[in-house]
Amino acid sequence: MSRLWLAAALKAPECAIDVPDCPGYDACALSGTAHKFQIFKMFIMENESSDQKLSFSTFNLVEPLNKAIADLGFTHCTPIQAQSLHYTLQGNDVTGRAQTGTGKTAAFLITIINDLVSNPIEETRYIGEPRALIIAPTRELVMQIASDAQLLCKYTDLHIVTMVGGEDYQKQLRAVDRRPVDIVVATPGRLIDFVQNDQIYLGLVELMVIDEADRMLDMGFIPQVRAIVARTPAKECRQTLLFSATFTPEILELTKRWAMDPVMVEIEPEKVATDTIDQIVYLVTTEDKYKLLYNLIAAEGADKVIVFNNRRDQVRKLADNLYRNGVSCGLLSGEVAQNKRVQTLEAFREGELQVLVATDVAGRGLHIDDVTHVINYSLPEEAEDYVHRIGRTGRAGNVGTSISFACEEDSFLVPNIEEKLGRKLACIRPDDALLAPPPPFSRPTKFVAPPKTAERSGGGRSDSRGRDSRSSRPPRR
Repeated sequence: MSRLWLAAALKAPECAIDVPDCPGYDACALSGTAHKFQIFKMFIMENESSDQKLSFSTFNLVEPLNKAIADLGFTHCTPIQAQSLHYTLQGNDVTGRAQTGTGKTAAFLITIINDLVSNPIEETRYIGEPRALIIAPTRELVMQIASDAQLLCKYTDLHIVTMVGGEDYQKQLRAVDRRPVDIVVATPGRLIDFVQNDQIYLGLVELMVIDEADRMLDMGFIPQVRAIVARTPAKECRQTLLFSATFTPEILELTKRWAMDPVMVEIEPEKVATDTIDQIVYLVTTEDKYKLLYNLIAAEGADKVIVFNNRRDQVRKLADNLYRNGVSCGLLSGEVAQNKRVQTLEAFREGELQVLVATDVAGRGLHIDDVTHVINYSLPEEAEDYVHRIGRTGRAGNVGTSISFACEEDSFLVPNIEEKLGRKLACIRPDDALLAPPPPFSRPTKFVAPPKTAERSGGGRSDSRGRDSRSSRPPRR
């Protein structure tokens, strides 16, 4: 079942939110606030028949966008798209609760592109003044969103710029200076670099998207996001879309601060983990984990494997051991330069690499449809991260396999994961054949720790670039 809440903020000295009959919302009481939310609940049952799915042709989208959607083979909306587009295309703010893989990226990109193409700016525009801003927590997610945006902008002349740390600042600046920017997709830290250096001005942003707000909260990015939002027009003068996997009290508080009368759309997944993923937990000692990993990768059918570990140094050592054992593998972690990460992901996507060894940096926003296996070399401390990890396989209707190693240190994490999944996991001991020693190393070391160097943002510029003040912008309602 899907639920929509239309929240209207009303002045009140002190109140609490009471949302009866809403599972998971008993903790959403926000007392002592200066505003009161009236919650109007509208329950919309998901269509049981595929014939009733909402077609993109139902919406009056601009023709360049319709053509791009058709080229991508999209015909019908996912639930989050069907429910949010009805409101976002009319200019309403939306706060959406949806898991990775539900189509929320396309939902907010279609909204942005349709609005910008429908309302071109005729007067002179200046460099570095984006009309739309998308903020996401990780470099990989930013790159994925930008890639999707390029595909949907195929028949438009909209200029999209990405801003992420770990990549050449001057190269990103050249993209900004090439011509007026329409859409900026950025991580918070790098965007602040551009803003503080007076190379991006956010005072004319018409649409702002905050994606995976819960992840931003977990990673400590909210103070940076607050600083960014403060540079944009007042919420009455911009459209704000916020997406999160959870609606915690903290997320609801951010929604109240940053959005104006948001329509709250919740897509409740029927199951946390898909039926297309076969989940196995091997009970194994720490000493035998690498033996087990090598033999699983060497087994028939392990064509495209993502191996997750918890720390950068663990990932580096694991990838290096696999490489020295003759396995075609790549490394993905926060210490790898952005251009190298992009190359590694592309090589893995194209089948040039059999194995990708990664930290949770790849757990969200990585879309590769034909991953055959996900292996949790170490179990994550948060059950939510387990769900995101295994969600890298079994995508687009394919069947995938998730294999987790539960050693002396990790076995106590299994009950929390089972509680999250709502089911027991099959915990078995590996056959002796899977614990056979790997062959001796046949190649030299490849993956080493990078040198520690201070990253510099690049010099600022003192010109005013002809900008108007924020106050000159009229309210959007």
